[in-house]
Amino acid sequence: MNELRTTTLTLIAEAVDNGCRLSSACREIELDPRTVQRWRKQRDGAGDRRKGPHTTPQQKLTDEERKVVVETANAPEFRDLSPKQIVPRLADRGQYVASESTFYRVLHAEGLMAHRRPSKPRTVQRPEELVATGPNEVWSWDISVPQKAR
Repeated sequence: MNELRTTTLTLIAEAVDNGCRLSSACREIELDPRTVQRWRKQRDGAGDRRKGPHTTPQQKLTDEERKVVVETANAPEFRDLSPKQIVPRLADRGQYVASESTFYRVLHAEGLMAHRRPSKPRTVQRPEELVATGPNEVWSWDISVPQKAR
């Protein structure tokens, strides 16, 4: 990435030295002028200087809590249900394991968000395309509603 950045900055500098405006040069290569300004300010090899959070969220699930979510979703009575159905059924019993979105997030991270029904998943098949190679080979109709004459 740094090699591409250096090459890009060199080309833009050459264009500006020859009389082109920075905004015009950036528009040609589909790059925001603010990005070029930021690249110029950065030291070589600085890389990505964005800072993420320094602490973990207090409500982050522990490994045991994640394990309970996975075990609950894979329990025999819930294995064919989506989290949208699991959470209300647990609530009817007065149990709270996690929110619906947490169920989805944990199951997705564990690779368990596949089709959860006993039936086959829905398959979509496009109809075979009809191609006419000569006259009167493919017929069609117009199902639109005719417009009233004004």
